[in-house]
Amino acid sequence: MRLEPRRNNRLSPRSRNLRATGAAACLAAAALLLTACGQSSDSATSAATEAAKVLPQKTTASPSATADLTEDQQERKRVLDATEVTFDDAATTAVGEVAGGKLVDLDLEGVDDDDRDESPSPAGSPTGSPSPTGGTASPTGSPATTGSSSASPGAEGPVWVAEVAEKDGTVHTVRINAVDGKVIEARVDADQDAEDKKQTADRLAQATQTPEQAAKVATEKKKGTVTSVGLDEADGNDGSSVVWSVDVVGSDWKKTTFDVDAKNDTIVREETDND
Repeated sequence: MRLEPRRNNRLSPRSRNLRATGAAACLAAAALLLTACGQSSDSATSAATEAAKVLPQKTTASPSATADLTEDQQERKRVLDATEVTFDDAATTAVGEVAGGKLVDLDLEGVDDDDRDESPSPAGSPTGSPSPTGGTASPTGSPATTGSSSASPGAEGPVWVAEVAEKDGTVHTVRINAVDGKVIEARVDADQDAEDKKQTADRLAQATQTPEQAAKVATEKKKGTVTSVGLDEADGNDGSSVVWSVDVVGSDWKKTTFDVDAKNDTIVREETDND
C-alpha cells in the first residue's frame, strides 16, 4: 500500500501577499462606505435645519376668546377695535366747534347701553371738519354749520356724540367720526326750552372739575378705555350736587361706571356691568 505524501498546509509567500492585499482592500471599501453614509446623514441633517429656518413652524390656532364673551362685551370689543380717536381728542374737537363752549356729555355710540338714539342728519345737510383751534359759533337757536359737506353722515364706523353748551346753557350736538376725527355734524339742539338751558348752565357753574380730570380719576381706579363722560346730578339729591358719570371699558370688555364728584374729584359711586 502506497502512502500519499502529507499535504503541505503552509502557504506560499505569494498567496499570503494576495490575501493581505484583499483584506486591506475590503477594509478600505468599508471605510469609504461608512464615510459616505456619515456624510449623507450630515447633509440630510443640515438640509433639514436650513428648511426649518425658511419654513415657518406650523402652529395650531387656539380657540378664540371671543366665544366666551357676552353679546354686550362682543359689541364693545367690535366698536373699540375700530375706534382710533380717543376721548380726549374727541372732546377737544367737539369743544372747538362752539366758541366759548363747555363739554356736557361725550359718548361713543354702540358701547353703552344708555346710548341716545341720535338720528343722522338728512343727506345734503351741512357737515364739518375738525376745528382744533375753535370755530365761530352760530347764533343761538340756528343750526351750526361748519366746514364742507365732504363728510358723510351715517357712514359706517364708530361715532363720538358730544353735547357742548354755551354760557347760557344752549346745547350743541357734535358728531365726530371716531376713526379719522372729522366732524360729521354740528347743530344746535332744537328741543331745548328755557328751563333746560337754565339747568345745564347751573350744572356747569357747579362743576369746578373738568370732564378730563374726572376721566383721569376713573382710569386711575380701573385701567381701560373711557367711552362716555356726562355731567349729571348725584343720586338721591335735589340737584345741589353734580357728578361726572364716567364709563370705562377694561381689557375684559366689561364696563364700569364711576360717579366722580364734579367739585372735588372724589368717586362717590362705582358699578360694574358684567354683561
